[in-house]
Amino acid sequence: MSSKEISAYYDATENSKVREDLRYAVDLVHGERIAIDCGCGAGSDIAFLRSKGFTVYGFDVEEESIKRCAKRYGSDDKVFLSCSDFSSYIYPEASLVVADASLFFCPPSQFEKVWSDICCSLNPNQGVFCGSFLGPEDTMASAQYDKEAFWPEVNVFTEEKLKAIFAGFNVEKWQEHRVSGQTSEGEPHNWHLFSVVATKQKQS
Repeated sequence: MSSKEISAYYDATENSKVREDLRYAVDLVHGERIAIDCGCGAGSDIAFLRSKGFTVYGFDVEEESIKRCAKRYGSDDKVFLSCSDFSSYIYPEASLVVADASLFFCPPSQFEKVWSDICCSLNPNQGVFCGSFLGPEDTMASAQYDKEAFWPEVNVFTEEKLKAIFAGFNVEKWQEHRVSGQTSEGEPHNWHLFSVVATKQKQS
């Protein structure tokens, strides 16, 4: 994706409406409120999480994301930002991990380690995960999708694969979304997504 397209995407999502999944997930968090926003983009989720009393650790592989968020939250000592990808980021201990439309872009070869890091970072007593995953019928999963123009490698999840990675969690909310329409650039797109809110099972 070009820098122009990235900027346009951030302009369009800077003040996105808070997703019901995230509201639901926040209500499940007990104790100290610490969140990790994976792929924080223009920072719309950070704004909501701060309004709910969370200390927020946000990271994104795009430098523009971190520059925008630094400008927006630079005076807030409860927001910590890092320009990093999934595999190199050092995950702090957290009560909530948010990964909305971002784990799509974690290369499959790195996902096992990344998922282990995310699970280890979550509070062992009911830490909460809230995120979405790309389904096999999404346009981005198609062999005809122009990966050079957008992203070189995407991570696709079947329902069976997702259920396996959430074996150590209690799934609180699970939705499969199939929607056809157009992207913000006017291109036709079929969306196939799984959204999951899950709590880490208590350690015995």
